[in-house]
Amino acid sequence: MVPYRQGRAAAVDSFKLSSNENPFEPLPAVLEAIAASSVNRYPDGAATALRSALAAHYALAPENVHIGAGSASILSQLITAAAGPGDEVVYSWRSFEAYPGFVTVAGATSVAIPNTADHRHDLPAMAAAVTERTRVVIVCSPNNPTGSVVTADEFADFMTTIPETVLVLLDEAYIEFVTDATAVRGPELLARYSNLVVLRTFSKAFGLAGLRVGYALGAEYVLDAARASAIPLSVIESAQRAAIVSLEHLPQLLERVARLAELRDSIWQALVEQGWQAPRPHGNFIWLPTLEHTAWAAEVFADNGIVVRALGSDGLRVSIGEHESVEKLLKASQEVVRKLRTEAGEATLD
Repeated sequence: MVPYRQGRAAAVDSFKLSSNENPFEPLPAVLEAIAASSVNRYPDGAATALRSALAAHYALAPENVHIGAGSASILSQLITAAAGPGDEVVYSWRSFEAYPGFVTVAGATSVAIPNTADHRHDLPAMAAAVTERTRVVIVCSPNNPTGSVVTADEFADFMTTIPETVLVLLDEAYIEFVTDATAVRGPELLARYSNLVVLRTFSKAFGLAGLRVGYALGAEYVLDAARASAIPLSVIESAQRAAIVSLEHLPQLLERVARLAELRDSIWQALVEQGWQAPRPHGNFIWLPTLEHTAWAAEVFADNGIVVRALGSDGLRVSIGEHESVEKLLKASQEVVRKLRTEAGEATLD
């Protein structure tokens, strides 16, 4: 196994754009909620108040909501509960780099289906890979790290091909940043598909990455399986309080998200004009397909004060950060394009 490695830290004069973090400081009300939390007592292990708040927000029963230390922890719980030795878990690749580890820890086998040439999920190929051994299928929209989305129509067609006995996990960790009206949105589909679980988080759009709190929406019996495989009391009180207050200030937080999405689109357009064939982004990050030049390109960005996430020999993921980072980011990306054109005579970097 290859252990999960966090995006590396930035130097004092650099910008850390390697971990898809929200650059905005928490709202004052959120900080007050955190400060009011106790640390000498255990948290509510069932996260009753937060589950109730989310249930009301999505018009569900509290039993249809599960809270975890980030949506990734719930992914791990569900895979562990549903799959074991001899079982298979299907997902697109490249996608969230923790997926393979979760599957291996469960004792199951990964079936990784390559992304399409335009960096999207190949849903027909994923459906064709489902066998009698398949227990879980993961769909990531927007896909981390390529930023592509699955449309509602594509997902509906996909679900008609998946047996009801196979658990489908729709990972929507970055859904709040999506402005494409055609993109799938999981909560509204729960009544239609009993085998669907939707995963979301407070880490990205809500800026609570350091508190580790995410949630799942789905059938009670499925979420009970996740609750049974979870480490008890892993969502601390301050995280629960901060999430509840964030829901109470949703319009203010979504206004921040809209500003980040606008900045994302302007950076992407500038990159395209430089010659990059980067896929249109829908999360709070942009994918640069640098392929065999990835490690070198990451160092060029670092030399220019931008820390990015290098993912194997596939590409770089660049988070949308502070406005002050944009000039350095575009300077570094232009340098990469210029050097590659000089060395290889390439008109574009695709």
